[in-house]
Amino acid sequence: MDWGEAMRAAGLMGVAPEAFWRLSVREWRMLTGPAAVPTPMSRRELEALAEA
Repeated sequence: MDWGEAMRAAGLMGVAPEAFWRLSVREWRMLTGPAAVPTPMSRRELEALAEA
């Protein structure tokens, strides 16, 4: 793991350095894994949101 890259990613996510160093590797992977990236909204969802 590239620690410099990980720290930059944590900073972009708003994770404070103290919190970053308290994370386990498993927690870090949960934060940065594929599930952490939200799927784009569908057109139908966007239109429903606009109507609301």
